[in-house]
Amino acid sequence: MSSTLQELYGRKGRTVTDRDAQEITRIEEVSYELRTADVMNRDLKCLAPTNTMRDVFNVLHKSHISGVPVLESDSLVGIISQEDLMRAFADGDQDAPISKYMTKKVMTVKSYEPVIRALEIFSNTKVGRLPVVDENNALVGMLTKGDITRGVLVAIQKDYQDEEIRRYRASHLFEDIISDRTSLILRYKIKPRDFDSGGQASSHIKRALLRLGASPQLARQCGIAVYEAEMNLVIHSTNGGVLRIQVEPRRILMQTSDDGPGIPDVSKALQPGWSTASDLARSMGFGAGMGLVNIKRCVSKMEIESSPKGTKLFMEINLRSDETFKAPPGSSEAPGV
Repeated sequence: MSSTLQELYGRKGRTVTDRDAQEITRIEEVSYELRTADVMNRDLKCLAPTNTMRDVFNVLHKSHISGVPVLESDSLVGIISQEDLMRAFADGDQDAPISKYMTKKVMTVKSYEPVIRALEIFSNTKVGRLPVVDENNALVGMLTKGDITRGVLVAIQKDYQDEEIRRYRASHLFEDIISDRTSLILRYKIKPRDFDSGGQASSHIKRALLRLGASPQLARQCGIAVYEAEMNLVIHSTNGGVLRIQVEPRRILMQTSDDGPGIPDVSKALQPGWSTASDLARSMGFGAGMGLVNIKRCVSKMEIESSPKGTKLFMEINLRSDETFKAPPGSSEAPGV
């Protein structure tokens, strides 16, 4: 079990903070997404209470497992393990019925519960395996920590392969289209004072750029600029606004527009620390007066048009000579053409 997962258990019982959220890894996310039915062993080896401990030895030895569920009339009545077998053999009681040594108070997990639930049970008890039951409490599988580890690794590997396919398709998007000028336009509607959703659009944009083949540095640079522009709409606009991104092989054009009251003094707005943010925005940690300053630092060109009828912010990032999104062959946008 990873240390971060142990940290997650340590957070049990209290609200997850922003810092906690940053520490949550993909492994932990998968532990919530996977169901026990996805990772359990369905090849069940079962015995009856009347079977002997010698039968237990034969099943464990032949199947290379360390425990089996005990069923009576298809109902789960116990579980017998390697440890129980060792106790019986130590007593010279190989022919005793399983019912004498089995654990009768069996802890189970539901097939539809997330894997994290099974991990909690393993973490809080000393059991080595868990019978998995369905909604009718019928036995449908067995689960060990090893099953969970294998299931999580397979899920993460599939994640990685799916992401690689998405990135490959996106990075070759421009190659598949023939035109004199190829652009990909992304458009997002931003709501005013929606601080909970603030930053989501810029996060989507950053991910899209990475899938299109942008370098991490370029995606980060663009991500900062559009985040600040997006939060300006959240903080300052009256009715929200639109965030528009246009991706071309050699440049990225970004624009926000709104019909708010406008910026009273654009030259002052470009100075570090100058802000007209509301008390609400400031109380939530926004409105430090660094938004436009940060944008200007990240883009090649920035222009602002503002009046009492609204504001338009234009931003442009020109890619370096060693950076490019792949253009269609023969296009005037293709590098070196």
